Amino acid sequence: MALMPVEEALALLLSTAAPLGAEPVGLAEAAGRVLAAPVLARRTTPGADVSAMDGYAVRALDVSSVPTTLELIGESAAGRPFVGRVEPGTTVRIFTGAVLPEGADAIIIQEDTRREGNAITLTEAATQGRHIRRAGGDFAAGETLLPQGHRLRARDLALVAAGDVDTVSVARRPRVALLSTGDELVRPGAGANPHQVIVSNLYSVAALALATGAEVTDLGILPDTMEATQAGVRAALDGGFDVLVTTGGASVGDHDLIAPALTAQGVALAVHKIALRPGKPLMFGRAAATQTQVLGLPGNPVSAHVCALLFLVPLIKALQGLAVPAHPELVPARLAADVKANEQRMDFQRAEIVGHTDGVPLVRALPVQDSSMLRNLARADILLVRRPHAPAAEAGEMCEILRLED
Repeated sequence: MALMPVEEALALLLSTAAPLGAEPVGLAEAAGRVLAAPVLARRTTPGADVSAMDGYAVRALDVSSVPTTLELIGESAAGRPFVGRVEPGTTVRIFTGAVLPEGADAIIIQEDTRREGNAITLTEAATQGRHIRRAGGDFAAGETLLPQGHRLRARDLALVAAGDVDTVSVARRPRVALLSTGDELVRPGAGANPHQVIVSNLYSVAALALATGAEVTDLGILPDTMEATQAGVRAALDGGFDVLVTTGGASVGDHDLIAPALTAQGVALAVHKIALRPGKPLMFGRAAATQTQVLGLPGNPVSAHVCALLFLVPLIKALQGLAVPAHPELVPARLAADVKANEQRMDFQRAEIVGHTDGVPLVRALPVQDSSMLRNLARADILLVRRPHAPAAEAGEMCEILRLED
């Protein structure tokens, strides 16, 4: 069977990923959530003309030449506006954020004044409108503050709150189940024997899913028997999850049981082998009965992480209504060292940024690319991407990189 290109596999995966629906949440729980509807301002901000500085509210006509002295008739502070009107020859003490009194059309900052009792001498000529924040200068009631499909950041929450909005409609978090397979696997801290392997890919894949907005449930480790594998898959598909991610058992060896177990439970597998390094044994499909998306990752920890970055992260984004391109989001860089010609699989090499030139990252692949070596994955800043059949390239030539998560 011919290997499927990475872009084709990703497009196929995303073709069945529809948004999961919406739910209301308060602002305290909204950080990182994706808007399922636009946020409209419920009030105008500022709600009135206000001062941008501490000083004195005046009629600009009264302070067209200086020095001039005006009579102080009151004070306007934030939350305590002056009740009255600035008449010719008068002024009102005003503080930052305070409502501009009726009749005033300029602010003289306090550094340009002298006060003797209620006599205020102004030493700087006034300019109409100066140091005044006009009503609606930020936004007006009814304006769209944020569009549908926007992921809420910390600074967005300040904007939404200022619009007098306390609850937003957001996409439901995708419910992701993780199922590990392999007789050799044990949990960290369990006292592994030399013939056993500590399950590590589980934690990196879970972290990627959580960071992308999913709710994650660890369903444990399955032994390498068809009975146990089918039972575990069946329970996962019946568990109300939107996505089932399996790690391990995705190849074609005697102990690789995930594919037949999924097929037996009504999952039509669309892909089993893709033109990718690391991560050739990857599969995905959809359960006919429950519509659960299924993604089978390799058991190799580096391969699992790269495949999760390439496929699981976009899938979770798409299920939240985010716009996701049907190809890896690569950015340009420049090689700091020569690279060899590539073969038929798209290669994602662990690499580091060693500098910048003309604003472009200067990158170098790490010396050992064995996909079992987690220290190099942790050390890497980015993945250096080599297209299928790419020719050898020399230091200084342009290349493409995929950024790893922060």
